Order: sequence, then C-alpha cells, then structure tokens
Amino acid sequence: MNIKGLDYNTQRERLVLPEYGREVQKMVDYCMTLPTKAERQRCAESIVTTMERMIPNVCNSAEYKQKLWDQLALISDFKLDIDWPVDIDKARIMQQKPGHVDYPMSHIPVRHYGKLVFELLDRLKTMPAGRERDELTAQTANQMKRDLMQWGHGLCDDEKVADDLARFTDGVIQLDLSRFKFAKIDLRALNAANNNGGGKKKKKR
Repeated sequence: MNIKGLDYNTQRERLVLPEYGREVQKMVDYCMTLPTKAERQRCAESIVTTMERMIPNVCNSAEYKQKLWDQLALISDFKLDIDWPVDIDKARIMQQKPGHVDYPMSHIPVRHYGKLVFELLDRLKTMPAGRERDELTAQTANQMKRDLMQWGHGLCDDEKVADDLARFTDGVIQLDLSRFKFAKIDLRALNAANNNGGGKKKKKR
C-alpha cells in the first residue's frame, strides 16, 4: 500500500549494518559526496566517533578502533576515498559471501550402523590377524549390537551381528559366538536416550 507522504522501511534502500540505523548510513552517503579529501576525512572521523557513542560496549573489545573503521568501510561499500588510519583489507574478506559447502553424501550400505561403524569395518578388512584386530573386532561388534538395539527395530540378536560383521568385511572377520561375549548393554539407559532425544532430561510438570 502506497500512501503519499509516508516513507516505509520496505521502500528504502537496505541497510548494510542495521545496528547503526539509517541516519549513520545517510551520514556515510553524504560523506562520499564531499568534494575534497580533507572534508571527507574530517567527516569520516566524525562518523566513527558517532558510531562509537551509539554502541559504547564496543570500546571494551580489543582493537575496537579497527572494528569501527572496518564497519565504516563496509557501510560505504569501500567507495569512501579517504586516508584510512587502519588496514581495511580484512573487512573486504568479511564482505565476501562464503563459498558453497557440499553436504557429505558418503554411501552407507545399512543406515542404522552409521558411517563410523563402516569406517571400522573397512579398517578391519585390511588389518593383519592379531591382538589389535581382535580388540577392534570386539569394539565394532559391541557398537553394532548397540546400534541394532537402538535403531534396528528389534533385530538385535547376536547371530545378526556376527553375520553382518562377516558380510561387511568380505568374510575377513568371522565372529565365534561360542567364545565371544558381548558387553552388557544398559537397556534402560538406551531407551531413555531414544525417548529423550539423546539423553536430554524431560521437563518436570
């Protein structure tokens, strides 16, 4: 809706740093129109003093003068022609948009085991037989059973773990269930973690 004489924020130019308000933006815009460098210099110093007064807690931070001049450079889009008293190159980096970060899409054959377990399984494939591999096998088997109990919808028997361990190590690891003993799992703690979003305490009513 347009009403003559009323100026809406939605119709105005976007503020670079809203915390300083539109008046500071106007001061900076005016500063850039001054004809001489000396005038622009004096005006810029006055603007920085005004910014300092508007947000006094900035003075408590280290190198606050650097921060104020960096912010002035950002507000002016680096178009203010003055002798900058500080190096504003870092402010240019702040202006740049972050690059695109690809979401990790690694393939996991069985999702309820998760990426960590499959990293362990891949390592077991290439490890020589011995005490170190036996210890890692035990840790991996126990973690697989915990994952099955937590996410496997009831498929948590020992044979299932042994079969999966052999299957996903290409037969390298054969768990002897007549000798291997799984670690005791606290079902109450596991169920609490499931029902409470990873162990967060429920609010008392």
